[in-house]
Amino acid sequence: MDENLAVHQEMVTTPENQPRSDEPNPVGCNKYRWCLLVLFAFSLFATTLGLGIYSHLQKESQLKSAAPPCLSPACLKASVHFSVAMDPFSHPCDYFLFACGAGGSSTNNERQRIKGSSNEDNGELDKKRAVRTGGLVRMRREADVQGKSDGWLNKFPDRQTALLKAIKEILESSEEGVSMSAAEQKAKKFFKTCMDAESPEKVGSEPFLKLLQQLGGWAVSGEWNQTDFNTTLTLLMSQYSTFPFFSVYVGPDSGEEQNASNQHYIQIDEPHFQFPIDWNNTTHKSKASTRYLRPFYLSCGQYLALLGVPSFKTTQHCGLYISLSTTLAVATYPLRYRLSQKLLYHRITIQELQTLAPAIDWLACLQAMFQPLPISQSDIVLVHNLPYISHMSQTISQWRVKQEIMGTLLQTLIPALDSRFFQTMRNFSIVTGDTQEEMPRWRRCVQQTERGFDVLLSHAIRERHAQKEAEELIHDVYSSLKKKLTDLSWRDNKSSDFILNKIKSLNPRLSTKTNNLNHTELNHLYAEVVLKEEDFFSNYLQMLVLEQKSRCRLLSHGTRAEGLSITPSISGNDIIIPVGMFVLPFFHSSYPRALNYGTLGSLMAKDLLHLLLPDIHTQTNNPESESMCVWSHYLSVTKDPGQAGTFSLPPSKQQEVWVQYSALQVALDAYKISFTRHPTDSSLSGLSYIHLFLSSFTKVTCDADPYREFMPFEPSFLVTVLCSNSGFCPKLLTCLNTSQSSPHEMCLSRTLH
Repeated sequence: MDENLAVHQEMVTTPENQPRSDEPNPVGCNKYRWCLLVLFAFSLFATTLGLGIYSHLQKESQLKSAAPPCLSPACLKASVHFSVAMDPFSHPCDYFLFACGAGGSSTNNERQRIKGSSNEDNGELDKKRAVRTGGLVRMRREADVQGKSDGWLNKFPDRQTALLKAIKEILESSEEGVSMSAAEQKAKKFFKTCMDAESPEKVGSEPFLKLLQQLGGWAVSGEWNQTDFNTTLTLLMSQYSTFPFFSVYVGPDSGEEQNASNQHYIQIDEPHFQFPIDWNNTTHKSKASTRYLRPFYLSCGQYLALLGVPSFKTTQHCGLYISLSTTLAVATYPLRYRLSQKLLYHRITIQELQTLAPAIDWLACLQAMFQPLPISQSDIVLVHNLPYISHMSQTISQWRVKQEIMGTLLQTLIPALDSRFFQTMRNFSIVTGDTQEEMPRWRRCVQQTERGFDVLLSHAIRERHAQKEAEELIHDVYSSLKKKLTDLSWRDNKSSDFILNKIKSLNPRLSTKTNNLNHTELNHLYAEVVLKEEDFFSNYLQMLVLEQKSRCRLLSHGTRAEGLSITPSISGNDIIIPVGMFVLPFFHSSYPRALNYGTLGSLMAKDLLHLLLPDIHTQTNNPESESMCVWSHYLSVTKDPGQAGTFSLPPSKQQEVWVQYSALQVALDAYKISFTRHPTDSSLSGLSYIHLFLSSFTKVTCDADPYREFMPFEPSFLVTVLCSNSGFCPKLLTCLNTSQSSPHEMCLSRTLH
């Protein structure tokens, strides 16, 4: 890209200012006719070239010109996140110091962990930086203060929260005058009864006690019909999503190097124990954490007291329950150990599993759980800790555990009971070190609704948020990404051919076929669901049945409602881009494209790079060279250039710097591609085109990028590097009155040239 773009544009667009001569030049023209021919040919060539340059410059100038404001409701909501003060070109001298949010930056803390730097080095570095940049440190503090009133405190939520808020808005919408499908009405009714905090308080533990009676009772709570152990276990697994001694779920065989068929299997794993388990790295043994057993015993007693169980029965039951659980826990292994011992994804038939763990009637349990699907003894299941499953079977055979199986059902149903049960569970979590704030009720209710109505909500998200603009963004980002990867310098042709062929063969597409159901099909899917007013416990049981049907669909069709995910995934030859990514404030069809591409476009590019090239630094030279170029540029504006070699980046940070910087370039190139379809764009909060694009990138990386913590500097500095000598920026992000200078070697790939 020509550095003097503005000069060339002025020369093309204002020909009247160019020097003219009315005198013909006879040199070289021996014949008048030949002279005219040459002049005509030259004029035709110049006109064609001029029109080409003019057309090119017109496209480039569109990235720098003003634009009409976006006044849609979505834009008005998004405007609270932006202000003119966020424009990087409003303070180019210190933009590389612009911290994420007000009140300082974590950059220095990150840099202290970089190989080769010490606390003393960083202290001296800060002093030199203050001297070299004059008043820039003061300007940064002023920018922080200004940010408090100009929008930086209006942070983007993380992507999961944004998706949940979008679902909440759907579930709470009244949509007067618009007829709702029966399925949507049921989802909204479920959410409404969940949000009603008063109804569960009125009934207390009565719904659970009634359910126990229907299931044959519980020895500790009164009457107990001593039903067969496997009969009770089958019922809990199939109707109540309760797995006392092992967990069952459905998924692909991730242990295979390639799973092009995308076949899904029944998978059997360790259960989730309600107390922490300690692992001894020397003996390779697990045991229940003894310091938490007494609090666990006390919480067990509190649960039983809430159910009206006499105290003399509490001691016996809780003691037996803890003894059984700790006995099972000794055979569990942490994931990293199971991975090292190749205990994951062990393929075995149900018949073979029955032989190794005979206490469980595996065929009967799995047939009931996945009915009406045909499950046979010859079917393959994947086991993730076969030694535990064998140990569990032996323990059940030796212990009298029939009366203890209902205790796990209580844990499953706590979300549907009154607040005393939830608070007891919460208190024990705090004792075990859970420092997270209590989840808001709306968030819990959205998640519960999602468990049962995932297909419906995925469909609703797509209808409201992911229109053709979403498809266009996916196409543009992936097209730009392929160009970026084609330009890489690969270390060998074999790796190059394999990866590039893989990238070209993959087809990025929005969500899955489950999202293409029409309203009639959705109504049929939820036809058997009957919900009650002001009876969340009953409705919660219905949700557990729906969740089980979702597992059946996944096993039979290999599809789930990926729309409610927030990151891309690979399924066969497809890259699934979930519609859950396309929600406010990251994307809206009415947004300026600069905002969509700067926020979601850059996040998508980072997701795809991490997904497709997790170890790119071992296969190409670009991550190391480009990231060190960026790092050298950073050091050149923050410390003495002569000492730049004493501060190096470890490989993991080199790769992340490359991913972040590459994603910025890919997203910007994708934004340019969008102008081939739409030659204009709108503005937001006084920002437009490249100003809004770069501000959006910085904003979303600051607020919602999970990978930012691995960066050695603020994301705003990547904008400084991009604009240090790029024709896509209105002006350089450098300060001519200081010693800040551009690097001699530009850290740009050919994608942006």
